Amino acid sequence: MAADAKSRPAAFDPAAFSSFTFTARELAPDGAVSLSYALGEELRFTERLTLPVPAPLDAAAIARADGLLSLLHWVAGVSYFKAALPPAVTFDAAPPGPSAARLLEALYSEGLGELAYVNRLPALPRPRFGAGPRAAPAPTAAPREPRRALVAVGGGKDSAVAIEVLPRSGAETVLFSIGDAAPIARTAQAAQLPRLIATRRLDPLLFDCNAAGAINGHVPITAIVTCVALLTAELNGFDTVAMANERSASTGNLSWDGAEINHQFSKSLVAERLLAAAVEESGADVRQLSVLRPASELAIARAFAGMEHYHGAFTSCNAIFRIDPSLRASSWCRDCPKCRFVFLALAPFSSPEHLAGIFGGDLLADESQYDGFALLAASGGHKPFECVGEEQESLAAMRLLAGDERWREHSVVRRLAREVLPSHPLPEGDPGAVLALSDEHDLPPRLLDDLRAVLGA
Repeated sequence: MAADAKSRPAAFDPAAFSSFTFTARELAPDGAVSLSYALGEELRFTERLTLPVPAPLDAAAIARADGLLSLLHWVAGVSYFKAALPPAVTFDAAPPGPSAARLLEALYSEGLGELAYVNRLPALPRPRFGAGPRAAPAPTAAPREPRRALVAVGGGKDSAVAIEVLPRSGAETVLFSIGDAAPIARTAQAAQLPRLIATRRLDPLLFDCNAAGAINGHVPITAIVTCVALLTAELNGFDTVAMANERSASTGNLSWDGAEINHQFSKSLVAERLLAAAVEESGADVRQLSVLRPASELAIARAFAGMEHYHGAFTSCNAIFRIDPSLRASSWCRDCPKCRFVFLALAPFSSPEHLAGIFGGDLLADESQYDGFALLAASGGHKPFECVGEEQESLAAMRLLAGDERWREHSVVRRLAREVLPSHPLPEGDPGAVLALSDEHDLPPRLLDDLRAVLGA
């Protein structure tokens, strides 16, 4: 049970907590999920989700989903563990198996790397969930072609491209989202595909703890979303959850405390393979894959530029998805790394007038934006802690724009060509290399062919 008003902390001291406990989880016949946790002996949290189910679940369906419910419980707990980052984790029920333990040790350490770095903590958290080795296992099952696919939609360009790939294979394709944010709803409408919608409610006590001094910051949210999608897929008879994670998500931002700190860690290929092994260990029939994994963000942007039916629907700016409604933007903020990167990636394949219409302004004609664009190529610092592409992709886009008569006289493009590109001679940022597909992926052959067709690769 969530703590009541009497147990809300007036002041929160993370050092006062030595353990984090996974206390209880439940899946009700109507698709209601409760996930409960404890920090020390004092604080109790319960997260609540509603999952769409085709009919009231019987006892057999609930029992079949128990492995994925357990996995979701363990993965979602990172949102509450981060409040204090205690050294020990304990379980009131059975602990995770070896594959799940490897996944959790990565998510609760490298997955919280940005949080630890930004909060100037002395080191990464490194809780142990089991005694097994930490090396990422190779998938034991051969990739299988999807027959019924649930495609996660975030409202950005990547998920729109992923949506276009799956139906080509003949797979029945249904969309999935947590919540119904406007860009997600518009993208689903543009795709003209059915959608299953889940809801997620963090325990309000967590926000009280944050206000009182708890450790707060970025969590491996994609892993949580994927686990919610997997459980939803299992309950609705889907064999595949398709995510829109691409190859640049595997590249980190900087090195610290003996690890690569990656804002997108839970989107990376390492995390994908760890999760795949944990799902297989759970006994579930459903599998997850990252349909865009071989592609760079620049290759995805090139394909998306031709999908104009999505251009009035999508928004990649994360300001729209802030938890606090008072801080939530209604459209592109035009002043964050994500806005700049998406503009930069689309520009070589779009006209200035078209992009200005989408974003509400021409960012490459705004001299005040120069430093932000330069930082995308790590000029003057590390790649921003945002879902942006590799430095090589930004350099490749800059090279293309410098030679494009539509863009080369824009003030920001002129400065990038003059001040950034000379410091990165070819083959750095070679457009041909950046646009080529990688062999590092776990896609089945037919789906890979469908991806090549959509990307024009």
